[in-house]
Amino acid sequence: MWANVQVNKHKPFFIILLALFLGSCAVGPDFVSPQAPEGAAYLKNDEPWQTIRADGKTQMFHSGTWADANWWMMFQSETLNAEVEQALKQNPSLLASEASLKQSQDLMRAGYGVFFPQVSVGLGASRIANAPMQLGSAAPGSIFNLLTASASVSYVLDIFGGERRQVEALRAQVDYQKYSTNAAYLMLSANVVNTSIARAGYLEEIKVTEELITLEKEQLKVAQAQVTGGTAAYATVLSIQSLIASNEASIASLRQRVSQAEHLLAALEGVDPSHVTLSTITLESLTLPADIPVTLPSDLVRNRPDILAAEAQMHVASANIGVATAEMFPSVSLNATYGVASNTFSSLSGPSQQFWSAGPGISIPIFKGGSLYYARQASLDAYEQTQASYKQIVLNAFAEVADCLTALVHDAQAVQGQLDAKTAAAEALKLMQINYNAGLVDYLSVLIADVQYHQASIAYVQALAQRYQDTVALYVALGGGWGEVKN
Repeated sequence: MWANVQVNKHKPFFIILLALFLGSCAVGPDFVSPQAPEGAAYLKNDEPWQTIRADGKTQMFHSGTWADANWWMMFQSETLNAEVEQALKQNPSLLASEASLKQSQDLMRAGYGVFFPQVSVGLGASRIANAPMQLGSAAPGSIFNLLTASASVSYVLDIFGGERRQVEALRAQVDYQKYSTNAAYLMLSANVVNTSIARAGYLEEIKVTEELITLEKEQLKVAQAQVTGGTAAYATVLSIQSLIASNEASIASLRQRVSQAEHLLAALEGVDPSHVTLSTITLESLTLPADIPVTLPSDLVRNRPDILAAEAQMHVASANIGVATAEMFPSVSLNATYGVASNTFSSLSGPSQQFWSAGPGISIPIFKGGSLYYARQASLDAYEQTQASYKQIVLNAFAEVADCLTALVHDAQAVQGQLDAKTAAAEALKLMQINYNAGLVDYLSVLIADVQYHQASIAYVQALAQRYQDTVALYVALGGGWGEVKN
């Protein structure tokens, strides 16, 4: 008899131990990061390790190295650095992304509260009137005061890990927002640099085109004089007038692009376009980065922010499977309440006014019309969707790197080709001027050669700006150094 009493006395202790043991497990899958791709190449054929020497500059690709987070400083322009820093400090979208990150962190901290006992205190005062029928007799009703003071403590035994999976999902959501913020930093800096390069290119094109129009107007005067002298057809004048009008239209288009670039820079820097002050950046003031780090594919998936954000979304979806699965199992909680009740304040402390309760509570889902089952199926579907999205983002990232590598190789060829064309046009113009001074050709031939030189100059400016912008694109495709290496 004595032994039986001892066993019964310790039953709550054994129940708690069993609950703690079961609580060490959590239903649902444990998330594992996707396996990094094998191989060290982005292209089917051998990857280039350098470009040709174009305009006196060769770009080298260093495989297996990492880009610096402040990659835009590789262009060695203090003015450009200031533009980027201004945007990083004041861009509203970036500030919103940072606020979202703080929000997700606070939600995660709030989620941790489930692992602690929940304590609440209640105070109540009411005046109650009972009807005779409520008392179950014909006696007259009564009117009285009821004062209560109580404290309650509850604790959820997370036996099947649903709460832990919920907090795990909140942690993964923090990761997602962190990587999304990193991606916002990367894209903002890239947009500022690209827009500044485009603006510089447009301004240079306007300058060259204005010089070209001046020459064409001189050519028009010569042609008109030749028509008057009967040595040229009037169609020549019309052709030159058409060419001038076309170039003037192109200047209008270029000025509109400059305006759009300036308005975009204002928005990126968080400034009203009517109050923006922009420094002039020229292509000549920029230095083309010569040594470019090329992250390995296996490292890119652990470094590029959008890929890491997609992985974090997979983690959220995986944890949600555990949450939905735990909903299908019983939930157990420990609850305790202590309080006093009386009809007067003076008697609240009396021992006869006390009430209390303590004990476990269990809720077992029996029939929910299939809602719990399909909710879990929906979480499985969501996980499959994030898996597919992750794979697509990785494939897109590899394709972008491959595009940028080949683009820089071709850009170097294009820049050198346009430079050769510009040099040849300049030499042709020089020879034409010598022949004109010697009386061997007319002035119209000199102007035509000058027009060709300026057209070649415009094509060279466009190729040079493209080379700079594709360099920016490669830094972005490689993650820009904003990601984190995950061991």
